[in-house]
Amino acid sequence: MFPTILIVDDEPSILQSLSGLLGDEGFSVLTASNGYEALKIVEAESPDLVLLDIWMPGIDGIETLQEIKKSSPIVQVVIITGHGTIETAVKATKLGAFDLIEKPLSIDRVIVTINNALNFRRLEEENQYLRKKTLEKNSIDGGSPAANDLRKQIMAVAPTDSWVLIKGENGTGKELVARTLHQLSPRAESPLVDLNCAAIPDALMEEELFGREKDALTENSPRRRGKFELAGGGTLFFDEIGDMNLTAQARILRVLQEQRFQRVGGDRVIQVDVRVIAATNKDLEKEIEAGRFREDLYYRLNVVPIRVPSLRERKEDIPVLVNAFLKESRGERNPKRMDLDALKILSDYPWPGNVRELKNLVGRMVILTDQEVIRARDLPAPYNPDAGGNGGRIEEGILSQERFETAREMFEQAFFRKKLEQFGNDIGKTAAAIGMEPEVLGDRISKLGLSISVAEGSA
Repeated sequence: MFPTILIVDDEPSILQSLSGLLGDEGFSVLTASNGYEALKIVEAESPDLVLLDIWMPGIDGIETLQEIKKSSPIVQVVIITGHGTIETAVKATKLGAFDLIEKPLSIDRVIVTINNALNFRRLEEENQYLRKKTLEKNSIDGGSPAANDLRKQIMAVAPTDSWVLIKGENGTGKELVARTLHQLSPRAESPLVDLNCAAIPDALMEEELFGREKDALTENSPRRRGKFELAGGGTLFFDEIGDMNLTAQARILRVLQEQRFQRVGGDRVIQVDVRVIAATNKDLEKEIEAGRFREDLYYRLNVVPIRVPSLRERKEDIPVLVNAFLKESRGERNPKRMDLDALKILSDYPWPGNVRELKNLVGRMVILTDQEVIRARDLPAPYNPDAGGNGGRIEEGILSQERFETAREMFEQAFFRKKLEQFGNDIGKTAAAIGMEPEVLGDRISKLGLSISVAEGSA
């Protein structure tokens, strides 16, 4: 399909000559003799590009350009004028014109400019498509009250320039929230630069943040730009900010306050314009009490707090998440699905690793399951309490965890489930057998997300 060019000029000779030349080049051509007529054609025909004379009676080119960009921002506009000035060019560019060509027109210049503008339009369309796909990839799946509330918070704060502190357990999707905030912000066309504070050694943190000037005495020490500089105009995401050492905390606090810094080994002051988003799985108020986190930095970062719920708080989203991960893991060509019994088992599991753990499990099941439907019997321990010979696998799963809290929760889940089955899901008898008060056991079972399907009698 040939691109469509709309020529707008009050001189019939220009319309006639340009129409013929562009038609010979393979373009579909429309013409208008004034701005009002041009706006009607843009609305009805949606041309790919407009060649727009700037000096016309009635609505002039600048006014017409404003209206075109207001109603059809993706349409490229090239200004043509016999009275070009720097002021006119600057004004037209600010209003969204791609370029300005002076009369008398050079057909070679016109063709080159049109092709450049059309290529620019294609890039804009590709960027819009990629942004849409990125937003879909980073979307918060699920219709639970917790997921809906999280989406509302993101939509409210994303268009602002406010700094955000994201709180939540490991694996809940804090990074996903940060990326969504960036993609929905006015800074989306600028970089999102992330720094994993837990992964950078203390000795290298300042250089990672602020960069390093070239060492005049060392040939192998080139100038290096830090995260603040790389994120200029965009968003800087501090992941696991609670693991940053106190020295680095003091340095970034000053930079955040003054919006300027110096590279390590340098004396030149560099201005910086970044939006800051931080995330942590720690209780920073307790970290402040323990002397491990600066109180002034906490209040500087905690402008808008967003708490990401654990998967235990949004278990009704598990079927939606499973389907999304199945589609992502296997693609559209060889889709798999999970039956209701398997989904029920997954809904009963406490998910100490949250959404990340669920995604890893689904990916594993796609690889290990030959049939199209993943059934309850296919699920391994510790997720499936009925998995045959699962004792060793439960132990393996617990011992493979990195954090003690996660391993303890997995052990309690497996232990309580086994004991409840042994005593017919009678909380009173189970509590007596394991040496706990029934109320304490009931509370723990509730927190672990275990479901009791038989009478919950007391002793």
